[in-house]
Amino acid sequence: MRYIGVISDTHGLMRPEAITALKGCDLILHAGDIGRPEVLDALRCIAPVIAVRGNVDKGAWAEPLPEREVVQIDDRCIYLLHNLKELDLNPVTAGFDAVVSGHSHQSKIQKEHGVLYLNPGSAGPKRFKLPVSMGRLVLSDGALRGEIVELEV
Repeated sequence: MRYIGVISDTHGLMRPEAITALKGCDLILHAGDIGRPEVLDALRCIAPVIAVRGNVDKGAWAEPLPEREVVQIDDRCIYLLHNLKELDLNPVTAGFDAVVSGHSHQSKIQKEHGVLYLNPGSAGPKRFKLPVSMGRLVLSDGALRGEIVELEV
């Protein structure tokens, strides 16, 4: 069994609750709006990190981050981007098993035409009445499933 932590929209805030929830992950995906490079540094102390640039990620530290990334885990292929509305391909025909995005600050898991879509919500500053959350992808016996983890803050 493999655990992939999924976090987004931290906006410069690395919550201790998120760090605790990510412990034991084999890999961490950050779906953008990181906010500060120190967020990535903190995540790298837990597991390897693959991150994409979000619309608030500006400056020299963020320039090397791609806007989209293809992540291969065992025989599963994941498309990582910040804003799902900017999806520039058909995940089914492109052969992706999952699409991970952020931006909306609203957590959501759905499966469409065999593709898992996961938005972990926001693990950063609380906005409106939305919960503070992150996600997990679990790869077990060849099956890939998503989970939302609400953080008690």
